[in-house]
Amino acid sequence: MYQFRYEEAIEDDFSRGRAEERRAFDHAILLLRQAEEDGVLSRSGAEALYFLQRLWNILLDDLAGEENDLPDQLKANLISIGIWVMKEITAIRLGKVTSFAGLIDINTIIRNGLE
Repeated sequence: MYQFRYEEAIEDDFSRGRAEERRAFDHAILLLRQAEEDGVLSRSGAEALYFLQRLWNILLDDLAGEENDLPDQLKANLISIGIWVMKEITAIRLGKVTSFAGLIDINTIIRNGLE
């Protein structure tokens, strides 16, 4: 009986964590869509990039941590995506990329994978 409740608690923590990650990605995507509408040089563009960079910094730190128990190949793939996201953020800030479409697409795919 006790072990069953413990397993339920672990599953609840995992489910809550995934729900929080989904909400963070939902917020990032909302900001990116607004930024796409307002333009790369807009205030909403700067806010979207700042939020997305913070989100991916947290994710990359977690993925690189020893306590992360995702399969190694999945971690490697997500880290590669995170590195691409960071490079794309820099490219937008430098004016080399003039659209948020790629960031919107990849973050939507990641968000949908959390369901």
